[in-house]
Amino acid sequence: MQRIRFIGDPVLRRETKEVTIFDDDLKLFVKNMIKTMHREDGIGLAAPQIGHSRKILVVDISGMEETEKPRAFINPTIVDSWGESVVEEGCLSIPDVREEVTRPEGIEVKYQNENGENHHNRFDGWMARVLQHEIDHVNGVLFVDLISPIKRKLLTEQKLIPNKY
Repeated sequence: MQRIRFIGDPVLRRETKEVTIFDDDLKLFVKNMIKTMHREDGIGLAAPQIGHSRKILVVDISGMEETEKPRAFINPTIVDSWGESVVEEGCLSIPDVREEVTRPEGIEVKYQNENGENHHNRFDGWMARVLQHEIDHVNGVLFVDLISPIKRKLLTEQKLIPNKY
C-alpha cells in the first residue's frame, strides 16, 4: 500500500501516461490501489493520488450499490455525457473539504480492465459521479477546480487548500 498525496503535490497536476503493458505487475498495482482505497475509506482512487502518473483508477461503490464490486478502469475516456446533477464531493487528496459539484448525471466511457480487455459502457448515478471525479484526477483536475472562485477563495483563506494548488 502507498501513501496518499495531498493537494499541492505536483504529481496531482501532471499529465498521466497511458498504460500499454498489461502484466502481473499491473494486476498487483491495481490490487494495492484497491487496498489503499479501502484503508483510507475511499470509494475511488486514481494513480496520481499515490504518486504515479499513469491512467489507472479504481472504484468501489459496493457500499452504495450491492451489485457492484471493486474494479479497475485503465486508460479511461469519457466519450459522451447527459443530464446534470449537483452532489457534495470530497477527496482523499483534499482532507476536510466537501463542496457541491455540478457534473453530468450519466456518462459513456471507453476503458480497459487490468487484463487489457476493451470496454465501452454507460454509467449513471454514483458510478458516473465517482468515475468523473477519478477521471479528472488522471487528467490533472481536482474537484475544487470545479467550484466557484468565491468558494475556492474561502477555502484558501481557511487554509483548507493552499494558495497555489
